[in-house]
Amino acid sequence: MQRVSTNLTLFYKFFMPVFWIVFFGSMTIAAFVYDNAFYGEIPGGPFRIGLLIFFISGIAMFLFTLMRLKRVEMGTDGMYVTNYFKHLRYQYVDIEKIGESEFLFFKVVTIHLRAKGTFGKKFFFIASRDRYAEFWRQYPNLHDTIKFE
Repeated sequence: MQRVSTNLTLFYKFFMPVFWIVFFGSMTIAAFVYDNAFYGEIPGGPFRIGLLIFFISGIAMFLFTLMRLKRVEMGTDGMYVTNYFKHLRYQYVDIEKIGESEFLFFKVVTIHLRAKGTFGKKFFFIASRDRYAEFWRQYPNLHDTIKFE
């Protein structure tokens, strides 16, 4: 069994969003509690509304991206996936296809299942480039049985 997702999955999934939400949440609350007419040269009303929109859109961004990340380990008998609360094993025959894409300096891997599972019909993880490539080099026959995008 080899971990193929990055070591930083826990950081990206929990620590970064929590830090961001606490920092900007407290800043948003402070802007509404202290009813200043101006914040620097910015009028108080538009500043509060803009900060609230920024805060809510940031939470939405984290919910739809980083907080959906999974930790993935792969072996010859199947794929083990966890969101750090639930741990599941998927057989390779349950995988319809694997999509790989590049985003900045990350390799994002999307697993598409044949049927809907506990984590949905598809889930994604940020791959550790070395470990992910090494796994497929070690098991080329397994690589040939799976459809890649």
